[in-house]
Amino acid sequence: MRAAPGSYSGSEYRSRKRSWKVERAPTTMMNADMDAVEAENQVELEEKTRLINQVLELQHTLEDLSARVDAVKEENLKLKSENQVLGQYIENLMSASSVFQTTDTKSKRK
Repeated sequence: MRAAPGSYSGSEYRSRKRSWKVERAPTTMMNADMDAVEAENQVELEEKTRLINQVLELQHTLEDLSARVDAVKEENLKLKSENQVLGQYIENLMSASSVFQTTDTKSKRK
């Protein structure tokens, strides 16, 4: 006697059930593999994002340091110029003062 469509005898059912498990196993493994790949991609994406943020932060730091170097160079040039002016002023004061004049002691003794 033939079973009605959708109904199986006990041995047929067990046989079909085993074949479904076999068919489902690769799909389950594929899903697990896909989940692992997605998780790995997510980790890579997070790492890339972290590295990009770190690069941007370092670029901003470099720009700040470069601006600071330029400011220090300008200050250095300004101070050098002021030192030259002060040096010339001191030299002029010393040459105008009798305290710093060199005297010829030999000519005064005679």
